[in-house]
Amino acid sequence: MTDTTGAVVQLDDLAHPRFSADAQQIRDMMAMMAADCPLDAAALHAKASAETGLHDFGADDYRDRLDIYLAALQEISGLHDPGVVNFHVMLVQLLKNRLLLNDLLTRHPEIHDIELLPPVVIAGLPRTGTTHLHNLLAAPTTFRTMPYWESVEPFPMPGEQGVEPDPRRLRMDAAVTVMDVVMPHFRLMHEMTTDHVHEEIQLLANDFSTMLFETMADVPRWRDHYQRHDQDPHYRYLATQLKAMQFLRGGRRWLLKSPQHLEQLPVLDRIFPGAVVVCTHRDPVPVALSMIAMIAYSARMHRDPVPVHDTAAMWVERLEQMLAALIRDRDLLGPDRSIDVRFDDFMADEMRVADAVYALAGEPLTDEARAAMAGYLDGHQRGRLGRVSTSWQDFGIDEEELRERFAPYVSRFLS
Repeated sequence: MTDTTGAVVQLDDLAHPRFSADAQQIRDMMAMMAADCPLDAAALHAKASAETGLHDFGADDYRDRLDIYLAALQEISGLHDPGVVNFHVMLVQLLKNRLLLNDLLTRHPEIHDIELLPPVVIAGLPRTGTTHLHNLLAAPTTFRTMPYWESVEPFPMPGEQGVEPDPRRLRMDAAVTVMDVVMPHFRLMHEMTTDHVHEEIQLLANDFSTMLFETMADVPRWRDHYQRHDQDPHYRYLATQLKAMQFLRGGRRWLLKSPQHLEQLPVLDRIFPGAVVVCTHRDPVPVALSMIAMIAYSARMHRDPVPVHDTAAMWVERLEQMLAALIRDRDLLGPDRSIDVRFDDFMADEMRVADAVYALAGEPLTDEARAAMAGYLDGHQRGRLGRVSTSWQDFGIDEEELRERFAPYVSRFLS
């Protein structure tokens, strides 16, 4: 991928966010809605049922996790009214997804009999090339993937199945437009479009057990609960959702991707036996800086002020935990179905890495597939949207101390 020189943006309002006039207008409208958007389990369930006409949410074990998450949200300092609305809307959608899935399974129990082929799974920290590799491999029709709109609304509302254009896609168009106005620089760090290939971490949220919640807000109460509990049941719920999505929109073999898998390799191996795993690696020091900047910037969606230094310290510790888990579990997957990809090697020759993944997965790399990937690369030059500039001083972190903390990972995978 050829580097291009785009605009350089200095994020000088991380702690005290500033908004354009258009963004503030959206925020003011959301603030007016806050009274009707309580972060209350009963109200959330009632609204999900009212909007779908359905009432069976499936197994009730998720309710305890939802209650813990709601309590954690209430503990966020500086939580503002637009943030309350954001979380309310998200949680209603997750509950609607449960209702719609359970209804679909009730009407079509044969979904349970679908056999999933061993998926190809990309596991790596954000900013290590995972999104680019995911979208590159998704460019041909070899693998089943999910666009952003489908990851958020995987199952159609009653009366909407088969409607074109798909109302779910139109709703995501509107949501992305709002996001681009309120957070105009987010796409420089992580491009999000309606049809962008997205992560199954979004599907795990439908069972209220996912690392996604940690990236959306500082919720230590919920994070600690998540880390203490076995994730097998939630990966099984993910597998059921993948079967249902395959039933609805076809597909042969899934291509998945999430940083969460780095610390869940044993679970991934149990629930998806035979999965082919691609681990991506990059110097964790600039990765940490970039990821912390992205999380601190997006925190403006729900709080003000943003405790930038506290956020940075928490995520340094969290990343260290994830990398330690990867070191511990990496040898669980043998060379017959796993590969390590260094970021610099991937950037130097993207098609060579694609060749290696296809070979490992036992998939033929046809001329049509090569052409599709070449077309993707032509339209996605690195840096074409510009870049965000940050420094360690912005986050109160000592770079050398960080290198010491991440040394075991670097020694194992990057030396």
